[in-house]
Amino acid sequence: QLALRFVGRLFSTGTAAAAMATHHKVTIVGSGNWGSAIARIVGRTATENPGHFDKTIRMWVFEEMVDGRKLSEIINTDHENVKYLPGKKLPANVLAVPDLVESCKDATILIFVVPHQFVAGICKQLQGKLAPGAQAISLIKGFSPPVPADKANGSASGLSMRKQGGIKLISEEITELLGIECNVLMGANLAHEVANDNFCEATIGCPKKAQHGQMLKQLFQTPDFRITVVEDAHTVELCGALKNIVACAAGFTDGLGYGDNTKAAVIRLGLMETTKFVEHYYPGSNLQTFFESCGVADLITTCYGGRNRKVCEAFVKLKKPLAEIEKELLNGQSAQGPLTAEEVFLMMEKTGLHEKFPLFTAVHKICKGELAPESLVDCLRNHPEHMEL
Repeated sequence: QLALRFVGRLFSTGTAAAAMATHHKVTIVGSGNWGSAIARIVGRTATENPGHFDKTIRMWVFEEMVDGRKLSEIINTDHENVKYLPGKKLPANVLAVPDLVESCKDATILIFVVPHQFVAGICKQLQGKLAPGAQAISLIKGFSPPVPADKANGSASGLSMRKQGGIKLISEEITELLGIECNVLMGANLAHEVANDNFCEATIGCPKKAQHGQMLKQLFQTPDFRITVVEDAHTVELCGALKNIVACAAGFTDGLGYGDNTKAAVIRLGLMETTKFVEHYYPGSNLQTFFESCGVADLITTCYGGRNRKVCEAFVKLKKPLAEIEKELLNGQSAQGPLTAEEVFLMMEKTGLHEKFPLFTAVHKICKGELAPESLVDCLRNHPEHMEL
């Protein structure tokens, strides 16, 4: 009996320890429209899975005044992000915290959902202040941006180069700066449709799928937000970034008055450039990943309904600078496509490959005013995909 009691005590202690180990505190780093839409999801799933997640979901909010009130106070009192996701209630267990470090205190899962150009600054504020064993998941569609030329450590382009001249992914930057594992979530997920609880899918790239995949799926999956988990995380992330460049091209053709046939060509050629780009800089990608939600589905959605398409259509029609159009149309947010196109172009130019990716190259030059938008169609006509037998 003593032996049985001892074994039983060990079993119960081990079970409690396992439960403790899997009870995660979650912080959302960011509170724009996509961050707020995700807060609606994880606020719900945390409540439905109390054995695995702390009920309170903290969300870091960059403090702003809205109609004389602090945005964080509005969210915590009215349970609505009236600036970035108006009309959609947030779960009552989502707590807005304006102090970045305080919002991430003791968190074991950090969901990064901020514009990609702010990641480095945020991570530097969090260095040495995270819980042991914390891990991240990035919902950010972009690349680590160039650093100023005088701080580039000899890199002519200012880009963070790695492998065979490859770029530094946001997940890599988070891991490098914080010393934690970083997964990614990408997919055909326009924020307002997710917030409307429209059915959609997303892909999680989790290098340690066997260890963490089920937990991450449980955190994000709902009946209307279905998750597939793959190990091929770098392809998931690259698709999420590169599709914004293609969406800019789609916006240019919309602005020029072309129809769906032309946009279909943009999508196809953009997908071809995406697959070749990924395979060149990150050889060994799984072809199947391009057919997940993060790949072709996200590309199609963004080319028809995303902010990059919208901004680039207006750029052609209104003939105003992109920065001015962003201010007018995006309510304080930014289009990631032009920035990503610049980062990709600089890297391709450094490695002598920009001529192999004419669509990517044309988008960058049009955004910079070096080419007229009308020249995009000439790039499509003479694309290498049409020149080879």
